[in-house]
Amino acid sequence: MVSGDLWIVVPALNESESIRGVVASLRAAGYEYVCVVDDGSTDATGRIAHESGAYVLRHIVNLGQGASLQTGISFALSRGAQYICTFDADGQHSPDAIATMFQILALRDVDVVLGSRFLGRTVGMPWGRLILLKAALAFTQLHSRLRVTDAHNGLRLLSRKAASEITIGQPGMAHASDILQQVADKGLTYAEVPVTITYSEYSKRKGQPGFEAFKILLDLLYRWMAYRR
Repeated sequence: MVSGDLWIVVPALNESESIRGVVASLRAAGYEYVCVVDDGSTDATGRIAHESGAYVLRHIVNLGQGASLQTGISFALSRGAQYICTFDADGQHSPDAIATMFQILALRDVDVVLGSRFLGRTVGMPWGRLILLKAALAFTQLHSRLRVTDAHNGLRLLSRKAASEITIGQPGMAHASDILQQVADKGLTYAEVPVTITYSEYSKRKGQPGFEAFKILLDLLYRWMAYRR
């Protein structure tokens, strides 16, 4: 990998408690190009990310995580990125996983590498989150027909080809299944790698409540019905 080929895209909404550590850990691991998309935060997320050495893009109003990812991916492509890694802002992911994902992408010559907590491990995951993730996985497998093990993991590595062909149509949290659907529809090749997801008290507070999870499933159902027309 040549310096400048990889960009890390981090969508963030009111993550002032965690964003400094996330950006610092990525920079310490040798990743120079970290792009934080501040999705209309009302706290100091954008300022702290900038102070920590990240490129910062800002949505004036909150548009959703899917929209933030698309903003960051489009920016990275415009700057010549050959690979784009999506990375959560709440500290659940480890930068150590990125190198492994690169190895898999190169060895298997695939377009997309997906992190899977169910092939790897989780630390401190609530039972309610497990039930939600399994339900989302079953739905995604049904309508995308991809044999994946973790449908809503924010840790992904995209080749430039994949990043250019995927356009995220779901602005909210249902974007994860939307991405997988497009991987299937466009015939992109993919692989999964085991990763560790760590649920801190902070990240659990930032997680999706039950009503929001229900909205995700409704969004996915609506998109599936529209796709079938």
